[in-house]
Amino acid sequence: MTAVSRAAFKWLSADVYRKLSAVLSALLIYEWIRCLGDYWWEETFTIVNGVLFAAVAANLLISSKIWSGSIQLFIIVLLNAVYSGYTWIPFTGEKRKLLDWMNWLGTQLDQLQPFIWISLGVWVVFHGIVLLRHKRLFIIFVILAAVLSLATADSLFTPIHLWDEIAWIVFIGLGWLVASHFASFQKRHPENWSQLLEYPLSLFLPISIIIMLVMGAGLFVPAINPILTDPYTAWKEARNETVPSFIGDKAITIPASKDSNNSQSGYSRSDASLGGGFEFDYTPVMMVTTSQKSYWRGETRSYYNRNGWLEAVPEKLEKGNGPVASGQSFKALYTEAKTGTELVEQTVEMISKTKYPVLFGAGPISSVVSVDGKTSLPGLSWFSQAWELRLMKFGAATYPKKYTIKSKVPILDEEKLRTGAAVQKSTDIDPMYLELPPTIPERVKALTEAITKTGATPYDKMQLLVAYLQTTYNYTNTPDVTKRVSEDFVDSFLFEVREGYCDYFSTALAVMAREIGIPSRWVKGYSPGSIPNEADMLQQQGMTGVETNPSGAGTYTVRNADAHSWVEIYFNGYGWLPFEATSGFAYPYALPKDKPAPEPVLAPDVEPESIPQTESPRGYQLQPWIIWTTALTSLVLILLFIILRYRFLSLIRQWFKGRSGTVNERVVRETNRLIRFCRKKGLDYNENDTVRETMGRWSVRLSSLQPQFREVQHAFEKAMYSSSQVTQAELDQVSVTMKKIREHLG
Repeated sequence: MTAVSRAAFKWLSADVYRKLSAVLSALLIYEWIRCLGDYWWEETFTIVNGVLFAAVAANLLISSKIWSGSIQLFIIVLLNAVYSGYTWIPFTGEKRKLLDWMNWLGTQLDQLQPFIWISLGVWVVFHGIVLLRHKRLFIIFVILAAVLSLATADSLFTPIHLWDEIAWIVFIGLGWLVASHFASFQKRHPENWSQLLEYPLSLFLPISIIIMLVMGAGLFVPAINPILTDPYTAWKEARNETVPSFIGDKAITIPASKDSNNSQSGYSRSDASLGGGFEFDYTPVMMVTTSQKSYWRGETRSYYNRNGWLEAVPEKLEKGNGPVASGQSFKALYTEAKTGTELVEQTVEMISKTKYPVLFGAGPISSVVSVDGKTSLPGLSWFSQAWELRLMKFGAATYPKKYTIKSKVPILDEEKLRTGAAVQKSTDIDPMYLELPPTIPERVKALTEAITKTGATPYDKMQLLVAYLQTTYNYTNTPDVTKRVSEDFVDSFLFEVREGYCDYFSTALAVMAREIGIPSRWVKGYSPGSIPNEADMLQQQGMTGVETNPSGAGTYTVRNADAHSWVEIYFNGYGWLPFEATSGFAYPYALPKDKPAPEPVLAPDVEPESIPQTESPRGYQLQPWIIWTTALTSLVLILLFIILRYRFLSLIRQWFKGRSGTVNERVVRETNRLIRFCRKKGLDYNENDTVRETMGRWSVRLSSLQPQFREVQHAFEKAMYSSSQVTQAELDQVSVTMKKIREHLG
């Protein structure tokens, strides 16, 4: 056996049960959390799985608990930063003020929520299980808790099937209990354990066969109808209702982690990675009674990352004005006093119990009348730049059930938008609304310029873009994403996929506007919804030719299927104005009195195929592979540093030990170190016994080590009591013998 193979064997055999417990703990948690597929985001699963993998690797490779824990925490922070859309925010406060530093740290931490707390919780649970690995009752309790929780989720009350997960947890539990038994046996009877290891096949093969038979019986034995009827089934049958039966399908599972094409429509929780498909969910979210039909505005995003939208740094740094008071007037940033507005009053009654980060309403909200019948509003804060009325983190514990607000909606005045300051380049707007990643393909800008070349003003250019997108690309909730080749979301939509839903159209419009120097921001919320008698009203209008409800006032039912995204465009001297690019949708603008609605604009005749299909980067952008390569390189360097550091310190210690004191003193010192080591390995020791008595008792217990113990005893007695000097050769020989004893005891 070479030195490398001996070192590898020694590493594998060191504390085997702890390393095996780390692997089993990670597998147990992995199977346990798979039932959360419909509740956790894809990023959460990626981070948690990465944390489990890092924890297992650290337990297997690093013996130092301090270094192992430090590296694991570093990886946890790194995973959260990469997958949560984290952006570094520089410190802008006063360096001597602790409160400014606390606010800055809070702003950094907010970007990692809720992922950081979930991953830390899983990490703590992992180490808690590993720490209590010697408690057999604890192992049984954990396995039973996991099985019972999954069995409850797999009951008739839920539509998910977790048979495979339960089977794997039982398999892990059986293997863990066997490993626990062997670890206990090895600790109590090390000599017998070493003899058993001489016949590994006869030791482990029967156990493996028994476990496989148990698992096979659960997975492959034919299913039979239950002998006894459970109370729930009896109650349902008494009411002449059927109970769904899964007999014969017990081994068929629905994956816990759903594909994006199987997701449901609804208000998005994360916008960093758009795309995929969804199924329409018509579950009601809220009822909105309004004096003017509108889109119900939610949140704003201004940083485009080539795959979706994130908050830009200025948006993250914005401080809200709160708590707000009933009737307090809100100032909306980037609005012009001379721009006409219409006051819209809305009463929103929530049906969904989901806690959203903002209150929905026509944009921008100008004041709050009441929340849940109260005029004191301690839990709300107004963000003037984002036009968002947010729930304060430490304010309202639950989302309001009913609230009344007022909004000052800008009136679409085409005459103003085609004259005056609105035709000039916008210079009084934050640069974040014009920022684009430098690696967007040039063909996106080329297509944008080809579409808008006939537009005389920024407003005309936006109308041409809207008309082109609405007439060129098809709306579908299941786009064929297999056509996507480009790494850029907008580029792939315009030139490859060429179909999609609101996120595709709105993102394309926002990016194309910035390509020609027009400020834009991406907005998500809900489209108006529907009113009960809307069909009758439309039929009446068709029969009489008279519009009976020009403002669209009424009570609208807003559903998950009405979740929507659109774009707001800034015009110099006018302010923000919403634009709708999604095919089949139209924004319900407030229009000037006695003026007709704008005439539809014809889409320019431009084919994407006529645009050069080149992708020439316009700058440098930090790519994900660079981040991962840097992180992995740093981790390898850290591990090498740890190994070399400990190796260097070990050599230094050996150098000093080999040169400190006489040879006799070193023999006595090394013998005492060996006795302490044997005590840690479970060998009995009495302080009143001599070395001869101790070694003699151990030789009886461990007969295979009798010659080695006798050699150490003779060397010790010669060094301790004899007048003769122990030679260096004798010291080297007894050192080798002590090493063999240590290796035998593990």
